[in-house]
Amino acid sequence: MLLAGTIFIITLLLVIWQPKGLQIGTSAVAGALAALALGVVSLSDVVVVTEIVWDATLAFIGIIILSMVLDEIGFFEWCAIKMAKFSGGNGHLMFVYALSLGSFVSALFANDGAALILTPILLAKMRLLKLNAKTILAFLLAGGFISDSASLPFVFSNLTNIVTANYFNIGFVEYMVTMMVPYIVSTVISIVFLWIILRKDIPKQVDIDLLKDADSVLKNKMLFKFSWLFLGLLLLAYFIGDAYQLPISLFALGGALVFLAIAAYFKSANAWLTVKTAPWQVVWFSIGLYIVVYGLKNAGLTDYLSVVLHDLASRDDTIAVVGTGFIAAFLSAIMNNMPTVMIMDIALADVGNQALAYANIIGCNLGPKMTPFGSLATLLWLHVLANKGVKIGFWEYTKFGLMVTPPVLLVVLLSL
Repeated sequence: MLLAGTIFIITLLLVIWQPKGLQIGTSAVAGALAALALGVVSLSDVVVVTEIVWDATLAFIGIIILSMVLDEIGFFEWCAIKMAKFSGGNGHLMFVYALSLGSFVSALFANDGAALILTPILLAKMRLLKLNAKTILAFLLAGGFISDSASLPFVFSNLTNIVTANYFNIGFVEYMVTMMVPYIVSTVISIVFLWIILRKDIPKQVDIDLLKDADSVLKNKMLFKFSWLFLGLLLLAYFIGDAYQLPISLFALGGALVFLAIAAYFKSANAWLTVKTAPWQVVWFSIGLYIVVYGLKNAGLTDYLSVVLHDLASRDDTIAVVGTGFIAAFLSAIMNNMPTVMIMDIALADVGNQALAYANIIGCNLGPKMTPFGSLATLLWLHVLANKGVKIGFWEYTKFGLMVTPPVLLVVLLSL
């Protein structure tokens, strides 16, 4: 356990701090190679891990590529401007609409898509509206929180969703039907709590006349209109794929490449540049980190967890769901939600209560918001903001996360 734990901690520290620009995928693969060389995992374990994560990582890449193309044609900027103008200049309404937009983007384009694409757009618009630093920070903190708390309704809304759904053979429709209520509850309760905590930093009025016309940001209006139809057809394809038990990456990545080809044909996107700049490091990150985590499983960590989870499962359903969700949340906050979801999935494999698999997803999606390093989406979000000149300190973020996350998590778990 000591050797496996040491490899895991060193790998995770390198992923979080990224010394001298070391990329997350490189750190994870280095950790995996160390685990393999030192006998913590075997080659057969590598095959098992690859079988678990390949669909999730390829689906994630597809969702990000689709988001990048839509961003290129002005889709998200148009939505952001429309959202701001729809508020009529009322700052509090704008706050609610901004979080609603974040929820929509997170649901359809994953939490990482919301962090990578929507954050810089909202930041640029807030600066254009001449909002003060406190107001900008309030909107950004709230937007960062909703990107994870709203990543529940579809299998593709979060990497943790895909991994768990595949692990427990949960179909697209079955997953959506179960998680739609928790998603709605999470969005509403998140907005309420965030508004209560941040309301003093939200201005009563905002001069929306400073914003340009929404249609002026569109690179190709015909392609923009078609994109709404395409998204509808893509969502329909997920339902069809579920009926035939096809991998979700077939539609997520396949659909993204089709839309990229269409956008390139209309000269609204550079196909090669988009594919080249897609976050391929996430593929190596997922496989590498999961191999390292599998070493913890081999060392017996999941056995300890399994004992606790079996005990919870023998109790009242509410206690079992809430307990499992908070265990997943706590582990995600201190050791990142990607390794946590896999450890918890393995520990839950023979518990025989699928509700706990859903509780694990909720805990792994919301729990990371308690610390800056809890999820890949938060790390990406902080990196994007730092590049834009906005730095949020460790304790500043953690204080905010600990204030908001536990009550929201409790309510969402109860809704499950």
